[in-house]
Amino acid sequence: MEDLDRRVAAHVAIVGAGYAGMAAAVTLAERGIPVTVFESGQVPGGRARRIPVSSYGQGNELDNGQHILVGAYTELFRLMRTVGVPSDALMRIPLEIRYVSGFSFRKLWFPPPLDLLGGLLAARGIPLRERLGAVKFIFQLRRQSFRLQPDITVDELLKLHRQDGRIGHFLWRPLCVSALNTPSAQASANAFLAALRDTLSGDGEASDPLLPRVDLSRLFPEPAMEFLLKKGNEVRLRHPVQSVHELRSQFSAVIVAVGPHQLKALLPELAPDYSYQPINTCYLQYSPGVKLAFPMLGLADGLVQWVFDRGALTGEKGLLAAVISAQGDHQQMTQDELAETCHRELRAANLVKEKPVWMRVIAEKRATISCTPGVKRPDTATRFPGIFLAGDYTDPEYPPTLEAAVRSGVRAATMAIKGN
Repeated sequence: MEDLDRRVAAHVAIVGAGYAGMAAAVTLAERGIPVTVFESGQVPGGRARRIPVSSYGQGNELDNGQHILVGAYTELFRLMRTVGVPSDALMRIPLEIRYVSGFSFRKLWFPPPLDLLGGLLAARGIPLRERLGAVKFIFQLRRQSFRLQPDITVDELLKLHRQDGRIGHFLWRPLCVSALNTPSAQASANAFLAALRDTLSGDGEASDPLLPRVDLSRLFPEPAMEFLLKKGNEVRLRHPVQSVHELRSQFSAVIVAVGPHQLKALLPELAPDYSYQPINTCYLQYSPGVKLAFPMLGLADGLVQWVFDRGALTGEKGLLAAVISAQGDHQQMTQDELAETCHRELRAANLVKEKPVWMRVIAEKRATISCTPGVKRPDTATRFPGIFLAGDYTDPEYPPTLEAAVRSGVRAATMAIKGN
């Protein structure tokens, strides 16, 4: 009876309606614990959300970045099913990496791990000795349980295993930047290996890319909000929080699920001192007949790293999204200069011939923390009773991804439940 009374009395506040905050809220609501979510923005999703933009006199809604999910994102997919996200919200592609020219790789239809190893041996655009070296590399990582002590940079790891040639240029470094959003010269090898362990070395479909066919807010945060409201919980959009400690006096627990840079205003005593990495996404609207040969193509020698066909994914015909992850010289460009550069690179790669109708760059200057060797991650529990942290930056080993964000939310919710 006492446990039941405690459960009824519990009411958890969640600050931030991004993937971490909504994962925490859904986890609590599933257990029957009331939640109130506070979000300063008008749309849930945090750094992975839909935003309204105006481009050349036209009103559009665009994602503030282009995310790639993978089959290993088990917690995110579980919660998506919980809140009723339909299976066709994602396009699953059996692992295949295509560049416009110079390289292609796909796993073969063999049982794991032969599917990956056979695919590496059959990769195009890579000398045989490097392909053999890649297979050896994977075997060595398996023997080491995908862990190094001490941690080093990804570039050092690749040099150590002689993977810094063409295969490093076309496969390992692009995977590193995509997963960690940090240049390979600075990136943590252990964080990279954690991603490889669960994807390229995972079972079954763990390595398959899944590309969103809906905007990032509809992919999880908005269905999660609808799930919460149906269960009688509260989501307050456009409602910034001024004091976490004051909020704590009103609720049995508070989960703070905002970006680490925002902690300086909310919990300055706990704010970590991180450096950050940007993600720039350039949307280029061409005529409806423009499309790519594959939903996602790599470019190897310019600023653009990946280009996505939004027509194939979301039905926005003729709209291409060019992605530039992590820091670089492009940060010195104006948005117009960056957009023009992206268009020139797409045209030089023979992906487009005409001029775009409009272009728009969306820059997330603090998209993720710099995922470097030895970077300290804060604990979920804080020194303040009943106050917990959630966010991709709190995961003890995973790179800052949507899966890391969701895992952190579930972890914070579990601790809040135990505390109640």
